[in-house]
Amino acid sequence: MADQSFPALMIREEVAGADRAQVVTLTSADLMEGDVEIEVAWSSLNYKDALAVTGGGRILRHSPLVGGIDAAGRVVHSVAPEFSVGTEVIVTGCGLGEFHHGGFAGRIRVPADWVVAMPEGLDARKAMLLGTAGFTAAMAISRLELNLQEPSAGPILVTGASGGVGCLVINMLAARGFEVIALSGKPALSDWLKSLGASEVLDRAAVTWGRRPLEKARWAGAVDLVGGDLLSSVVRSIRPWGNVVSIGLAGGAELHTTVMPFILRGVSLLGLTSARCPMPWRRELWQRLASDLMPRDLAAVHTGTVGLDELVDVSTRMLAGRTHGRILVSPWSVVRGQSPETVDKP
Repeated sequence: MADQSFPALMIREEVAGADRAQVVTLTSADLMEGDVEIEVAWSSLNYKDALAVTGGGRILRHSPLVGGIDAAGRVVHSVAPEFSVGTEVIVTGCGLGEFHHGGFAGRIRVPADWVVAMPEGLDARKAMLLGTAGFTAAMAISRLELNLQEPSAGPILVTGASGGVGCLVINMLAARGFEVIALSGKPALSDWLKSLGASEVLDRAAVTWGRRPLEKARWAGAVDLVGGDLLSSVVRSIRPWGNVVSIGLAGGAELHTTVMPFILRGVSLLGLTSARCPMPWRRELWQRLASDLMPRDLAAVHTGTVGLDELVDVSTRMLAGRTHGRILVSPWSVVRGQSPETVDKP
């Protein structure tokens, strides 16, 4: 197979400033070891990617490294019998963009046991509108279901509601009959969040939280994308036998709480990590994302499409809280002359 050249966003952990992440040209010979080589049609920008691109967090475990924890496209070379040339596939997490060249490139080569065949009902673009954010949202809902969370129990609070995971959780929970209360630091997005399925949008700055071990039981459950003190407050405010799924840490990694919500109200605090999801459950969740967990209005969460050369700017704005929804990445746009619809700049 002749070496194929392609664009990629190469990140150097040891470099600060404008030179940290640069668009370069690679060939297939530059790819890391793996069983399946994929031409990437679409990727997406996640909070974790923004941290890696800007140096805002310690994400990379190898340097230099191509960023991007998501990729979807078609197989162009394979030594794995289960993935023939031309097969449409998805790769999310599993070390992509952390210790293995990721999806911010025209091609990737990965181990076969990282690859999921594209479920019927999805294509590469839809799969990346979901991406790790949608997959994480599906994991959260699955954990709630497994722990017997029912719509009849009452409203579910979603914090960090305007982000990629939050907006998809709202859309998916509402489609399943749950009453969803969105908590956001961006009150200007209230109408958009309601259009996704939130019955009420609370301004994070306007909510008063008590400091007692148990506060008024307000919500039947929660999906928390923020962490830190906000998560502590949410746990104290959950109704008996409710569940809280903890996903994010933008508000801090420490959790200060007591055992009171757990032993007096039977509250469950549920964790998850999408990057290390076992493959059988990963395949099952992608099948569900193509069927019963498909957001009822996937297009509504799409807020922009960018090329590799725009990722530094958009990543900076994401960490500053100046983006919302899901942002697609078109890795071939510079080379193939496409003109991505850039994320609106406030």
